[in-house]
Amino acid sequence: MREPILQVENIHVRYSGLPVLHGLTLTVKVGETVCVVGSNGAGKSTLLRAIMGTQRVFDGKVLYQGREIHRLRTEEIVQLGIIYVPEEKMLFKPLSVEENLLLGAYILNDAAKIEANLQYVYKLFPRLSERRNQPASTLSGGEQQMVAIGRGLMSNPQILMLDEPSLGLMPILVDEVLDTVRRLKEEGITILLVEQNVREALDLADRGYILQTGRVIAEGTGKELLASDLIRSAFLGI
Repeated sequence: MREPILQVENIHVRYSGLPVLHGLTLTVKVGETVCVVGSNGAGKSTLLRAIMGTQRVFDGKVLYQGREIHRLRTEEIVQLGIIYVPEEKMLFKPLSVEENLLLGAYILNDAAKIEANLQYVYKLFPRLSERRNQPASTLSGGEQQMVAIGRGLMSNPQILMLDEPSLGLMPILVDEVLDTVRRLKEEGITILLVEQNVREALDLADRGYILQTGRVIAEGTGKELLASDLIRSAFLGI
């Protein structure tokens, strides 16, 4: 039986005084891939920012391994092992691929571990190894997403939170990025995934949550949600 590693309990979040999340509850267990889907404006990215402490939680709790973390600073949450890869990627474009990756290891002090993590990322993304000395600005959108995910992996995350990793990519690159998520899942990394490609995301997820206007309106295994009338009509056009 997998133990919960992350629990979001009845949280309420506001932007400029306006409610965005309304009593949202979610659980991620060790080694799970959990997917959050919903239309634009449903509150998916706000959820991840609330977990990371960059968006204030007005009510409710966020617990990591049973410890309340919603009042911690973002730096402290990162130190615990929760890593957020935002949809904007936020790469340092003038720096090389390798320099960008190494920035992800700033919380580590062990040079041997940093080097091992770097080789792990290059094994996962051979294309980045080929381009390790190129400025990030010269990479394609898909390659930049690989750097963003690789940078997150450099810090040995206990939970990897991915916010729309396929956003803005060509279909062939979408498949490549989601295949990467699948490989990370197979390696046992705990993943919380926000993704616009509903069918593909739920297909690879152990469990999923459907958000609508800041509330969870359905949850279940990926297969259960894909088979539900709600998903078929609202997201898959069936």
